[in-house]
Amino acid sequence: MNLFKQKVTYYYDEEFGTFNYSTTHPMKPLRLAITDDLVGHYGLKQYMNCIDQSFVQTYIKRVDEDILTQFHSEEYINLIKIITPENKCQHEDQLYRFNFMEDCPVLDRLFDFCLCQTSGSVGAACVIADQKSNIAINWSGGLHHAKQSEASGFCYVNDCVLGILELLKTYQRVLYIDIDIHHGDGVEEAFYLTDRVMTCSFHKFKEYFPGTGHIDDIGHDKGKYYAVNFPLNEGLNDDSIQLIFKPVIDSIMENFRPDVVMLQGGTDSLSGDRLGCFNLSIKGHGSCTEYLKKFNVPLIMVGGGGYTLRNVPRCWTYETSLALNVPIPDNIPDESDYKIYFGPEYKLHLPISNMEEQNSKEYLEKNINQILDNLKQIQPGCAQIDHYAIGKESRQKIDYQELFSSYNDKREEMQLEQNQDQQD
Repeated sequence: MNLFKQKVTYYYDEEFGTFNYSTTHPMKPLRLAITDDLVGHYGLKQYMNCIDQSFVQTYIKRVDEDILTQFHSEEYINLIKIITPENKCQHEDQLYRFNFMEDCPVLDRLFDFCLCQTSGSVGAACVIADQKSNIAINWSGGLHHAKQSEASGFCYVNDCVLGILELLKTYQRVLYIDIDIHHGDGVEEAFYLTDRVMTCSFHKFKEYFPGTGHIDDIGHDKGKYYAVNFPLNEGLNDDSIQLIFKPVIDSIMENFRPDVVMLQGGTDSLSGDRLGCFNLSIKGHGSCTEYLKKFNVPLIMVGGGGYTLRNVPRCWTYETSLALNVPIPDNIPDESDYKIYFGPEYKLHLPISNMEEQNSKEYLEKNINQILDNLKQIQPGCAQIDHYAIGKESRQKIDYQELFSSYNDKREEMQLEQNQDQQD
């Protein structure tokens, strides 16, 4: 029996509503429960294949410790498996080593949280690779800061990297696009040396976490020109995002020719975000999704940042409707269990603030031109692998170890070269 009758697959697990960083922590997993509530009460689920963690584990792919260690170190994952708020004092040295600080506290049932979130992105990759859907959505994913052996920026396991590794077992070229206000450093770092994955990040730069993503960071070795960074200043608005997004993506599509795209849609780039300093409307943020759909390339949509609790569900619900081409009304449904969060307006779309746009047209066009010049250096669709074929069997034949770049081995060499260039 074909369980996948719709072109869009949607992942959500009710367990997300039970996780909590802390009462004062800006990351609120509750935002996922509110998003799912809105998606349901807007009537969007009837147009999608709706799956949860149990479905992924039973029918798609078992996501376990072996999957997590395809990218993360065994020692790091072993700590995540055993650490609890009650026993963390017994592991202080390891917690310090793996960067479990104030931003990344020890959650209750941390390993379950990581599996739940990662199952969505790996499951989405499998659904796309098996050609069951054209679009797969996992709003619980997009935790793009986690490193191979390091928690970072509210992120413990990098579901984006793990999902891309799954895609690479079927596809030759994967494009990762990041519109979170923070640079997608963990994903870029993972694939910095390969021409199989292009990473493209539009982010706030200068005196802002994580401090990476300079426009001159373009990749290394085989991956040179396959990392694209668009550094931005405060106040980015709808006109500016459309000015820069379209020409950059057009050039990437023409030169890289990806087989599949993953879009990290962090909503901390929205106007009024608790930690952000951009000024995008929900429609402006969603314009990136709309534009990508025009290329008719398989698309995985994952979440990311977003710290104003009432705005995150607004944005991701709207973008779910865009994925489906199903218009939804501006009024929040009366039946929503969380309607109180959206008062006093009770609207999906809200006006942006009067924040000053500090990205001049000259600055943006200068960056566009530099990025387009870099993209001209790659040969269109040049990445090739043996045994290229679409389907589950081909994924099983390809060893993921051959796909993952040895970034850490060359980090010191790259730093020396960068220092030398700066001196010159």
